[in-house]
Amino acid sequence: MDLAFGGVVVRGRHAQLTEFTGNATNALFGLTLGFGMGLGGKVVALQRPIAVNDYANSKQISHHYDLMVAAEGIHAVVAAPVVVNRTVRAVMYGAVRQSVALGDRTVDSVMRAARGLEQSLAVRDEVVSRLAALSEPTDTTARSVGPTSPRWETIREAYAELRILAQQLTDDELRDRVVGVCDKLADAGAPASRPFSGLSSRELDVLSCVALGRTNADVADELGLRAETVKSYLRSAMRRLGCHTRMETVVTARGLGLLP
Repeated sequence: MDLAFGGVVVRGRHAQLTEFTGNATNALFGLTLGFGMGLGGKVVALQRPIAVNDYANSKQISHHYDLMVAAEGIHAVVAAPVVVNRTVRAVMYGAVRQSVALGDRTVDSVMRAARGLEQSLAVRDEVVSRLAALSEPTDTTARSVGPTSPRWETIREAYAELRILAQQLTDDELRDRVVGVCDKLADAGAPASRPFSGLSSRELDVLSCVALGRTNADVADELGLRAETVKSYLRSAMRRLGCHTRMETVVTARGLGLLP
């Protein structure tokens, strides 16, 4: 692959090319693709990848952008949409300048990159949604509801889900924000003073899932760990809290304000 490039799609229709690596010119930089036009515009319209081995003469696409493509020296190119919740969020391209057909490796690499970005965006969207829903209750509703109410169980579920999602985030700033919200949720039911705060982040991840009744296998699957690793974290948390059973550990952690 000689170059890779792409851009975000606005309102699921118009892609603007802003990200490039390996480009020889700026001929394509900032180009906005009309819906259904050219290779990228058609990819957005159909929501599926398309590869052409001779861009200038391809009958699969329109040729609104031939001059810019020719200026960059592109011969063969593949484009893949990044689709999240049925909406195209971005388009990714891989291209070669030689008069050769695209190999499976080139096509597959672009496809994998698009799928990876889809997963990252889906996780980010879920986290942002959770944060928006919980931003107000963390200091007001959470304190007024009380740890024994049905509403509090919803808060506990959200806490566990946010801790799981935080492990999947590649955006450090957003991950720190998620962890901060988790801390606020735990603080909502905490005593005025905390005599103990010695559980690691991973121990809290595991314990938050155990608190929802998850088995070790379930927790391992959700956190991307081995079951034995989950068991090790749980044993460590039990030892630090001076507990002998899973439920006793959860209750103690809640009493100390380590879990909501």
